[in-house]
Parts: sequence; C-alpha cells; structure tokens
Amino acid sequence: MTTISGKKIILGVCGSIAAYKSAFLLRELTRKGAEVRVVMTPSAANFVAPLTFSSLSRNQVHMEMFPEKGRATAAGTWHIELGVWADLMLVAPITATTIAKLTYGIADNFLTSIALALRGPLMIAPAMDADMFIHPATSSNLSKLKERGVFVIEPEEGELASGLTGTGRLAEVDKIVEKVEAFFDGRHRDLEGKKILVSAGPTQEAIDAVRFISNRSSGKMGFSIATAAAQRGAEVKLVTGPVGLETPRSVERKDVTTAQEMYLALDRNIDWCDALIMTAAVADYRVAAPPDRKIKKSEFAEGEAKIDLVENVDILKQLTPRKGKKVFIGFALETDDVLANAKKKLTSKSLDAIVVNNPREKGSGFGTDTNKVRILFAGGGDDVDLPLLTKYEVAQRILDQLKAFL
Repeated sequence: MTTISGKKIILGVCGSIAAYKSAFLLRELTRKGAEVRVVMTPSAANFVAPLTFSSLSRNQVHMEMFPEKGRATAAGTWHIELGVWADLMLVAPITATTIAKLTYGIADNFLTSIALALRGPLMIAPAMDADMFIHPATSSNLSKLKERGVFVIEPEEGELASGLTGTGRLAEVDKIVEKVEAFFDGRHRDLEGKKILVSAGPTQEAIDAVRFISNRSSGKMGFSIATAAAQRGAEVKLVTGPVGLETPRSVERKDVTTAQEMYLALDRNIDWCDALIMTAAVADYRVAAPPDRKIKKSEFAEGEAKIDLVENVDILKQLTPRKGKKVFIGFALETDDVLANAKKKLTSKSLDAIVVNNPREKGSGFGTDTNKVRILFAGGGDDVDLPLLTKYEVAQRILDQLKAFL
C-alpha cells in the first residue's frame, strides 16, 4: 500500500515535447495503485497518441469537448463529473498557453473546463523553453496560480528541445510521483477542525487626504500561510492590509487599512481561533490629527515639514490577555542584531514562536516569492533554520511547527 493507492487522479497532458514522459508517469501512478483518468488537449495528440494513454490507464481518454458528428455520447457533462470525482488533478506537462488559460479562466477545451469545474486540488508541472518560462507573463501567471493554491512542481534546468540549456525541463517522473505521494501522505488534511486567524500585508496611516505612512510589505507571506492552512483542512480567516493579491481558495478575507482597523478585526475573531499567525507589518506610529484635505507645501515654513506622530495600538499586547491556550506565532523583520531583537519580541509579545528574517539577505526581501527564515521558540527549544525557500514552502514549514503546538 502507498499513499497513492486507491486515489482518483486526473492526469492532464498538454501539447509539449515532454508529453511522452506522461506515459511513464501514468504507469508509475497506476503501479502504485491510483485510478487514473487521462485528459489531453487536442495539441497533445500531436506528440503522443491517445491510444497509448487509454491502454496504460485502462480507461477512455478524454480530449474532445463535443462528440464527432453522428456519434452520440454522454461526454457533455464529463468535465463536471470528473471534476467532482477526482481527489487530485495533475497536469504534467503543462504549457505556457494552458497556464495562461487557467490563470484567466478560459475554458475552451476539455482539460481547461475540468480544471475550472474541479472541486479538489490542482497540481501542475510546467515544461517549455527557458525563455518562455522566464518571460514576465509566464512568471506572473504562475504567481497568480500559486496565490490561488495551485501546487506547482518547478521545472528543472538542463538541455531543452530547442537545443538550448536552461530552466524549463519537465521535472523527472520520480520527482513528480514523490510530490503526489507527499500530497497524499496525510499532511494535506492534518489541520482539519482547527481554526486559524492570519494577519497579512502592511497598514496605511493617513498623513492627509492623499498621503499616508506605510511600508513595503506585499502580503505574500501571510497569503501563503492562509493558502497552505486552508489546503491542510483548517478553517481560515485572513485579515489583510492593502495588497494586490487574490483571496486564497476557501479562506474568509477581511480587508482593512489602518492599524486600529486591523486590531478591531483581529479582536472580533480572537475568541474564535485556535491559533493566531501575525505576519502583518503594522505601522508603529500614526499621524495625531490628519486633515481631510491635501496639505499644501506652502503651509510649512521654508525648508521644514513637521507632522506630529503618536504611537499605534500594540495589537499583540492587547490580544495577549485573551490568549488562553491559543497558539500565537509572530514575525520579526530585523536588519541589525537579528536574533537578539527577535528573542526580545518573542518574550515581550508572549509568543509561542517567532519567525525572523533579514531583508538584506538575497531572496528574503519585500515583494519576493522566496524567503529565508529562522523559527525561534518560547522556552528555549532548538531553532529551526530554513534555507531559501518559496514563501509557500516556508508557510508549510511554519504550519508543521503549528501542528506540533496544537
């Protein structure tokens, strides 16, 4: 028995030179006990015949959205039926075209229609030329899909069909199978029944009617945690400052602007949750009395511009009296005396753990899709020092620690 045994998997195949590897992937999935239904895009049939996949899967291959003229079939609703049937949809290889279609909800073939009707999780393994993979459009589309909770198996570097060398090779079959097994190893539902409250993004404090004080937080770390927690079965509420990110699937979202608004939103939900993960970069100060109009430069003395600041609410300090048995995990972004300052915050905020990073480290700054963090624990447990990972994978590691607390 394997973690895949008995699982219902849709294997999507797109028109890529790497499509032949899907036959080997199909064989491995079925050998490990999965029930697999293959769905091909019309262009995929130019690379591998549908008969190959039907023979290996012992099931009909689905490709045409509508039957050929004169042939009656019940295929009209198969995209709905399969979308409900599957425990997982895996598209390997997936092309830049299909990535773009899934990003913007274009359902113009059987595969993309099923992906939109899918009730379960979606996993994709891109394969394309290196220049196509690093193109800003492809990068942006993949980022959007990740934000929605799509699992992406990153392509590998090596010689490509074009004869060039770069990143774009379909991940090896054993690696893809490993990712599928990891998904079904129980972790993906290990937070079922738990209620997790997450804060994310920056806050904005008005200077006047058009200007504000804020910071460079993109919200990606908090959104990744909310996405991963929902995928692992938790009930998730996300309180976010102003960001340009899509709401993760199955997550309840509340948008706020100021630190006070964020505090009130978290305060209303703190008794509901089992854990609070505080990733938001909350402004420490606000303007004492911001006018409801634009301040003119002429209102200040020449060469001077002064505004009066007052301290903002300390959200964690205000919520601590209601902590009880809840788990509180905080974040600290530090540029100097990183560990010392993080340990002070860990104690002063009554946290169970704190995740610290230094934006000066490569790949660990604001707005990136990666992060390099260290997790410190109250009580002096051994630190967890993580390498540079995607924020989604960092989120999973943080949730692994949260699971141990819960």
